Amino acid sequence: MAAEPVRKAEHEEKPLEDTVVKIYRCAKVVKGGRRFSFAALVVVGDRSGNVGAGYGKAREVPLAVEKGMKDAKKNMHTIPLVGRTIPHEVIGRFRATKVVLVPASPGTGVIAGSSARAVLEYAGVHDVLTKVYGSTAAKNVVKATLNGLLKLRSKETIEALRGVAVS
Repeated sequence: MAAEPVRKAEHEEKPLEDTVVKIYRCAKVVKGGRRFSFAALVVVGDRSGNVGAGYGKAREVPLAVEKGMKDAKKNMHTIPLVGRTIPHEVIGRFRATKVVLVPASPGTGVIAGSSARAVLEYAGVHDVLTKVYGSTAAKNVVKATLNGLLKLRSKETIEALRGVAVS
């Protein structure tokens, strides 16, 4: 019986943190005036390798953010990290946006714009260089950054796939 609480502590997950990357406002013109609706782009992560992005739409901002968080939690992904950075250089693409992610030496920090920074920080990356080419729309940058992070492979994964030891 005493061994069971120890096992729970080993598998204890870090609490998920979230941030609103951008709020979009849409106006529909009707007979009585303008009707506004809102959309929220939200990033959720535990800062230790798990991250997700979501998009929620509603008539009120708090409801849109809540829906975005729910969507982000559904779309969680695990990212391989090497210490405080990424294992290798990678290019993430989504529509007209291209994001180049380059591993950086310790102490560099996250050199990125606000949209890419949100994804990288909540994924747990502390040292990385980024450059966005093409469209800089927040939705596209977030999705391109996630695409790049999903392309990452750890050394162990490559060794397993190839069946040889990589030095």
